[in-house]
Amino acid sequence: MTKESEQGAREDGAIGLFRRLLPKFSVSYGLYVLQTMGPVLLISLLVIFAAFHFLRPAPPDKLTIAGGPPGSRFETFANEYRKILARSGVKVTVLDTRGSLENLDLLRDPKSKVDVALVQSGVAPVTDADDKLRSLGSVAYQPLTIFYRNPQPLERLSELKGRRIAIGPAGSGTEALALALLKENEIEPHEASTLLDLEGEAARAALLSGRVDAIFLSGDSASGLTIREMLHANGIRLYDFPQADAYVRRLRYLIKLDVPPGAFDIGENLPREHLVMLAPTVELIAREDLHPALSDLLIEAATEIHGGATVLQNAGEFPTPRTHGLPISNDAARYYKSGKSLVYRYFPFWLATLLSRAVVVLLPVFFVIIPALRYLPALYNWRIRRRINARYKQLMALERQSLGALSPPERAALSERLAEIERSVIKLKMPGSHAEQLYLLRQHLQFVHENLKRYGEGTR
Repeated sequence: MTKESEQGAREDGAIGLFRRLLPKFSVSYGLYVLQTMGPVLLISLLVIFAAFHFLRPAPPDKLTIAGGPPGSRFETFANEYRKILARSGVKVTVLDTRGSLENLDLLRDPKSKVDVALVQSGVAPVTDADDKLRSLGSVAYQPLTIFYRNPQPLERLSELKGRRIAIGPAGSGTEALALALLKENEIEPHEASTLLDLEGEAARAALLSGRVDAIFLSGDSASGLTIREMLHANGIRLYDFPQADAYVRRLRYLIKLDVPPGAFDIGENLPREHLVMLAPTVELIAREDLHPALSDLLIEAATEIHGGATVLQNAGEFPTPRTHGLPISNDAARYYKSGKSLVYRYFPFWLATLLSRAVVVLLPVFFVIIPALRYLPALYNWRIRRRINARYKQLMALERQSLGALSPPERAALSERLAEIERSVIKLKMPGSHAEQLYLLRQHLQFVHENLKRYGEGTR
């Protein structure tokens, strides 16, 4: 046997097997079915593409949080977020910064890789550069304490005019808040008062030694232990805000805190009387394109980290959708209103992510493809009937022409056209379910052929 015959035998065997498996298969018939399904497939692909385009992609497994200086309260918070998000397989990088102002600047910079930051409210006015930033809510108080040395209690901050005041280092949240409060009392830098950049232990030592007359402390430098130690110091007073309501109305990012007697030291009953403090809040600020799943994880972590009771807050008080300046994100607002989305509520994070992505494909299947498939048989039948009806249209036109006065050559031409129509009908690839319509058409063709022949005999 030659190579050509062997190859032919193999091809005949493959083709024969294929034909035995699919005895009714026809390439033209398959193409016709594919053409019928084409619009449905195209629409389905467009819907799936639109779903992937407009819906959020899968959440990333990496996140960068801007915290604060090493050892600070902000850095401690950021590391707590890192530990909690690690449970869900999200790797969090904590970036050490100088504090709130730098954190905000990093978020404003589109080239920085920071996704989320802890920012003290009120550290900087909202600008056009912040239109891509959103708040995930407030997570803690950043209480402000003002200690001063004076024989009598101060009634107003304006009484500090002309004094030496430690307001914290440049760019810190303490400095921003101190300058705002002093400005409300017409105390400006480079005027009669001396404003120093001391903070923390340096500020406390300066006040105790008499080198400054008042110090502003907040955040890490205003811990409960620090406040208690300063209250025990001779000649040092903690400023009570008798005008707290006015400050809160003028500086909307401030919160009024009522401190009962003994809150910082029950044994010594410190403070000895009820006093009022002011505090901005710490907010979680994120870029507006933060994935909803990560937004949910962060707020859930905030509940675990900040939801407990302290001397200055009640249990469950944080996190809260209360924001100052930047609008709250839509995803955060949804979380505070109804909790996590359904799949993330009942499944582990990795599985919920997989299911949420599967929904992107399943929704078009259930709402577009399956309903379209219900109408596919009707569309297919319509296309079959359309092919048959096209021949009927040709047949009717030919029959109308045959009724007129025709010469023998013209009638012969009609007969040839009729034969062409019949040949085209015979060549039509039709499924067996429509064979009856095809044979009925051929009967009508024969009927017109006989009429055409009869009319021709009658004219001779």
